[in-house]
Amino acid sequence: MDVQELKAEKKKNRIRESKSDYVYYVICGFILFLLAVIIIYPLYYIVIASISDPDAVLTGEAWLYPVRVTFSGYASLFKRDDIWRGYFNTLAYTGLGTVFNVALTIPAGWALSRDYLPCRKLIMTLLIITMFFGGGLVPYLVVCRALGLYQNPLILIIGGGVSVYNVFMCKSFFQSNVPNEVLEAAAIDGAGEIRTFFDLILPIAKSIISVMVLFYAVGHWNNYIDAFIFNIDENFYPLQSVLKSLFEVSATGEGEVMLEQWRMATQIKFTSIIVATVPILVIYPMIEKHFGQGVLVGSFK
Repeated sequence: MDVQELKAEKKKNRIRESKSDYVYYVICGFILFLLAVIIIYPLYYIVIASISDPDAVLTGEAWLYPVRVTFSGYASLFKRDDIWRGYFNTLAYTGLGTVFNVALTIPAGWALSRDYLPCRKLIMTLLIITMFFGGGLVPYLVVCRALGLYQNPLILIIGGGVSVYNVFMCKSFFQSNVPNEVLEAAAIDGAGEIRTFFDLILPIAKSIISVMVLFYAVGHWNNYIDAFIFNIDENFYPLQSVLKSLFEVSATGEGEVMLEQWRMATQIKFTSIIVATVPILVIYPMIEKHFGQGVLVGSFK
């Protein structure tokens, strides 16, 4: 059968679409376009506002394209020592904290995926309870103070070490992607639990590990409230806490002084959003190929 016959056969078997189908497609396309604009425009506005004159931003002139392009906001932002210090602190907290989170979450998910784990159902029940009921902030502070973590930057690394939701996602992933035959073969060859986990399980868990890395890294990167809750010294503030402090512009001035404060606050506001978002945008493409698979396969009801 040549190409022409294949095309004719395909055309013959194609289901004819009615006018109502085309109307449906048009409506769906319009809704999707509208949603795309709603999502993309705020991001676009932040970019053009960060390189526009602050007066144009305050007066609403810069809403479609940059007006009187200037990079003074970025120059002012990077001249501040607290910004660089916050960047370094956040990189340290994110890197160490993510490693700590993943090192706890992946083994926990693997252990819960095994039917022969002692008291497995009891452990899962206790974990599920924590998803719906929490002790509250005050008991959490009391426990952290007793452990010597109050006013200690270490809390920004090990605080909230495990997410129960992520543990269950890993559990579902391992149950769906690790055949029992492979484990039986490893046991026959004399591999113990530890060797099986490191030599067989981790190499096939790249997708779920990538998802966990992204989830935990974004959480650490965006964390700012813990530094205030635990009264951390300003020298150990993460970037987000530094930026929040910069947003709190004093309104004690008058006339031109107050106007200059608002101009500076406008510049810092938009440039800092770009500066704080770029690292996550750089990291995501590196693990994107594993992200979709990990989320879909590791999802659970």
